[in-house]
Amino acid sequence: MTEKNTHCGFVALLGAPNAGKSTLLNSLVGSKISIVTHKVQTTRTRFIGIALHKDSQMIFVDTPGIFAPRKRLERAMVSAAWAGASDADVIVLLVDAERRLDENTRRIIDGLKKAGHKAILAINKIDAIRRDSLLGLSEELNEIGDFSETLMISALKGDGLEDLTDIITKYLPKGPWLYPEDQMTDITERMLAAEVTREKFFLRLHEELPYAATVETESWQEKKDGSVRIEQVIYVERETQKAIVIGKGGRSLKEIGKQAREELEEMLDRRVHLFIFVKVRKNWSDDKERYANMGLDWVE
Repeated sequence: MTEKNTHCGFVALLGAPNAGKSTLLNSLVGSKISIVTHKVQTTRTRFIGIALHKDSQMIFVDTPGIFAPRKRLERAMVSAAWAGASDADVIVLLVDAERRLDENTRRIIDGLKKAGHKAILAINKIDAIRRDSLLGLSEELNEIGDFSETLMISALKGDGLEDLTDIITKYLPKGPWLYPEDQMTDITERMLAAEVTREKFFLRLHEELPYAATVETESWQEKKDGSVRIEQVIYVERETQKAIVIGKGGRSLKEIGKQAREELEEMLDRRVHLFIFVKVRKNWSDDKERYANMGLDWVE
């Protein structure tokens, strides 16, 4: 295939929190590169996932969910999402069919219109509601938004994803592929490991803890036997939160570590020695260094 025949471009996945963007990204790329939980606002920064379709290379940007931010971290997350849209060749707005047209989705549609961006509308989780309700939702969304295409999908089950990629590639500019054809993401293994642990953390402690925690990979040591030793720190803001993360007799932290290690071994296809520590860092969400480690820009 010559470069004259290829297409390549950035595709921003926008949506309200928990619309299914990370699930969609993982399905399109064919590998888990973005964490998925039932908690809203799980994705904090922009992750790139790379997928091929015929002569096209699609570079997907999984952005944090867009909502009304109150804290600095939330403002940085929303800023990252809009930056992803501004830099993209194609925008896909993902709407949760069950949540219908909520205030966060209205806010995104208004923002796209003000910026003069047209988006592909993908209504997700279509298996959860009746067809007549889907058609009504589609009409309602198209009345207030300016969309180039509209389609129904299930990111989890894969329904409609072939149609979605066909539509996306129609709008990609001609040009050479920017990444090797076997590369699926630009996220480093260190950051991916931290994201895996953060996913297990939220899945286990979603009731007990808010979002006042982050995970960082502090050490990555390749061993002679082909295994890897990984040291991570879960930062929380208070001693009471530290106690919750560790759990009685250390059971909670052990289970988080066990689940993270098992998934990392499957991802990396080698033995993983995972050591997780919990540290208190008051107001870590106002620490510039933490933002850089999360891949977020500092915002005032």
